[in-house]
Amino acid sequence: MNYRHAFHAGNHADVLKHVVLLALCDALTAKPSPCFALDTHGGRGLYKLDGEAAQKTGEAQDGIARLQAEAPRDPAVQRYLAAVRACRTQHGAQAYPGSPWLLAHALRAGDRIAACELHPEEAHVLRAHFAGDVRIAVHERDGYAAIKALLPPKHGATKFARGLVLIDPPYEAQLAEFDTALAALVEGLARWPQAIYALWYPIKQGRALQPFRRAAARLPAKSALRLELLVRPDDSPLRMNGSGLLVLNAPWQFDAAMRPALDALRVALGEPGATACVDWLRAPA
Repeated sequence: MNYRHAFHAGNHADVLKHVVLLALCDALTAKPSPCFALDTHGGRGLYKLDGEAAQKTGEAQDGIARLQAEAPRDPAVQRYLAAVRACRTQHGAQAYPGSPWLLAHALRAGDRIAACELHPEEAHVLRAHFAGDVRIAVHERDGYAAIKALLPPKHGATKFARGLVLIDPPYEAQLAEFDTALAALVEGLARWPQAIYALWYPIKQGRALQPFRRAAARLPAKSALRLELLVRPDDSPLRMNGSGLLVLNAPWQFDAAMRPALDALRVALGEPGATACVDWLRAPA
């Protein structure tokens, strides 16, 4: 595995993913009972946008930097921008939070988080970032295998009825990764059917994802929601023109909250021809 997320931290895909992630966390914490979150591909958890990797690609300039300059007033986007500010207050003006940091920021003292990372160096940094946080267990292991090993979750005598599984692979296998991710979702739903599952995916050409969307609609979940942001027309198979999240068992009225959020992201981050979509691949009964 050669992927390093530091080259892409804070780009438009991260913005979408993290806006949605925080909204899911807030839906979970709206109820008093404890919850559990599994992050299958955690990376190093915290990034520096003035580091060599981020500076080499400059992707954050068209992501978080542009969004901060535009500062849309949508509540979900404002929630995300507030979290980025909190991260920078703690870690410096060029810090950018990865999903493990955002989970730690959004969840409560009684909640628990498992963050997985396969690459030894990245896992070492991830573990160091959260060494003082008893809520977080860092696992140097394959995130897909962790779904089988760690679900259904429990902590001591606590069994978690509610929670979130974030699957955010690097897609080094490109379209073949979708089959692996779908199989992982089937495994997870069999083990912990009441959880929310969120699968992030890149979009080069949307029509190539039609088989994935049809398969996602058949998954044994109560509902399947598609959220996609294309920052430019998907007329080139050679670049990532956008990204999406498949959310299974989405919280009540989550689609209504996300539609204006994605439209705000489209306006703030999009080039001419940008589009945003929030629709049910299978609506809740």
